[in-house]
Amino acid sequence: MNVPHNIYIHVPFCLSKCKYCAFFSHACAEPDWDKYAKDITGEIKYWEQQLGKISVPSIFFGGGTPSLMPIKVFEHIMNAIQRCFNITSGCEITLESNPGTVTKNKLSEFARAGINRLSVGIQSLNDDKLKFLGRIHTAQQAIKLLDCAKEMGLHVSADFMYGLPNENVHDIIKTCKDINSLGISHCSLYELTIEPHTPFSKMNLQMPTNNEMADMYIAIAETLNLPRYEVSNYATPGEECRHNQNVWDGEPYIGVGQGAAGRILIDNIWYEQMGDRQKFEKISNQTRAIERLITGLRQVRGVKIDADITQIINQEFVNQNPDLLIITSENRLATSSKGMLILDDLLLNLTR
Repeated sequence: MNVPHNIYIHVPFCLSKCKYCAFFSHACAEPDWDKYAKDITGEIKYWEQQLGKISVPSIFFGGGTPSLMPIKVFEHIMNAIQRCFNITSGCEITLESNPGTVTKNKLSEFARAGINRLSVGIQSLNDDKLKFLGRIHTAQQAIKLLDCAKEMGLHVSADFMYGLPNENVHDIIKTCKDINSLGISHCSLYELTIEPHTPFSKMNLQMPTNNEMADMYIAIAETLNLPRYEVSNYATPGEECRHNQNVWDGEPYIGVGQGAAGRILIDNIWYEQMGDRQKFEKISNQTRAIERLITGLRQVRGVKIDADITQIINQEFVNQNPDLLIITSENRLATSSKGMLILDDLLLNLTR
């Protein structure tokens, strides 16, 4: 029986590289889009040969800056998916974007070609902070793109960063109030992390302490109008990113494009798929269960408890820490608000 798989498509091109970015991407003014489209459609055909005409509940174009794609390239890829697989009714199709890379007309064309959700990388509504981060847009451009997307009836999400050098709780409270004024139903708030080999890693930045970051994290929950549903994601109920929820819940997904990864399920056997489409290797049910535990506990609703999860968790540790770990009425293991703050430490003690 063919198992549904979600699809992630990586678009590695950007106009410029941000100072914090450690993702697989290239600053490229004129990408070879024809070659890119050929490579992506070739991978899609390859996975049809491996999996058959599977159902696809979600498609996510991430990057990089997918909104740089010419419409004809996007349409070419979507047509290939339609030919090879069964795009389910109500499939969530997300396009990541950056302000300044897509006009109102082009966004309208993306919508006509199939996208129904736009994720906008804003990072800050302060122009000075945008320059510091290496962003090439203004706050006003970001707001204009959000308004255009909402007018078109798209589901809209926006990404922001906090915990920049010298930021404090008062700064994040102002950020949350500014986000509230945007009228969006989904946003992501990510802690700025200094990754190796990025421009920021070569600067002696004075970052907030762990305690200050914890205070900011608590302040977000207290100030933002949207409830948290995952460590860094907030949404009006019903507006959560279904693609991410599916992946976090442990559903199979295909990674398409250089730098993408996936978890493939064939004949009830899990495979780890890394970058190269020809490379996917068996992983044990125990390994997959640990992965599901890690991603599942990032969600407020927790991880589904099944035989594989039961086998790997330390039930005695769960029983001894009712203030940190909860068994929900839906038979999920979840963290409390207090537990979410120390999730990494919990995971170290939770597995046998």
